Amino acid sequence: MKRSKRFNDAVKDIDLAKVYSIDEAVKVLKAVSPAKFDETFELALKMGVDPRKADQQVRGSNLLPNGTGKDVKVLVFAKGDKAKEALEAGADFVGGDELAEKIKEGWTGFNQVIATPDMMRVVGRLGRILGPRGLMPAPKAGTVTTEVAKTVKEVKSGRVEFKVDKSSNIHTIFGKISFSVEHLVENFKSLLDAIIKSKPAAMKGAYIKSISISTSMGPGLKLESSTVQ
Repeated sequence: MKRSKRFNDAVKDIDLAKVYSIDEAVKVLKAVSPAKFDETFELALKMGVDPRKADQQVRGSNLLPNGTGKDVKVLVFAKGDKAKEALEAGADFVGGDELAEKIKEGWTGFNQVIATPDMMRVVGRLGRILGPRGLMPAPKAGTVTTEVAKTVKEVKSGRVEFKVDKSSNIHTIFGKISFSVEHLVENFKSLLDAIIKSKPAAMKGAYIKSISISTSMGPGLKLESSTVQ
């Protein structure tokens, strides 16, 4: 892979083969950030589950104690009192069929979708559009719910979702370069704890095989196994 001069300059003094502690890795990545914008910290895990099996799915969410640093545009499919609750809680877009039609026409001005159970008849028709973008509401992720106000506030405050993909990987975020080391480490530990607690009962053997963190434009650093323990 061809890398930019800025990237190569940033990593020239980093040992990419080294295994780091979470605190050390965060400090290194903050120090060598090659970008001129507020990069996002990303977490990548290689899981030991078999995603082809229904009883080995890993999916959930976690409210990061220090937020994500992102301005999240929340769309809620709801009606009546639940729609009112969503608006009062800070949802950016609330509605039903009219929003579904806008999405079908190509509108993508939102980052998160929440729906009440009775509105899934509308949202279900958008599976081919929302699914590939990771935006399809699901009960396991807490985005199909009757607790609309609570969920909107959590998403706005920094709730992130995680889900194992077809290649047995989990990829999610846990903060920004502008965050302090302490806040990033706290977010990381909270998120990792939620993923560990989501271990399927049918899972045998190593649940997490490897773990690394990176920034939007920076290198990936491997973390030591004691981090998982």
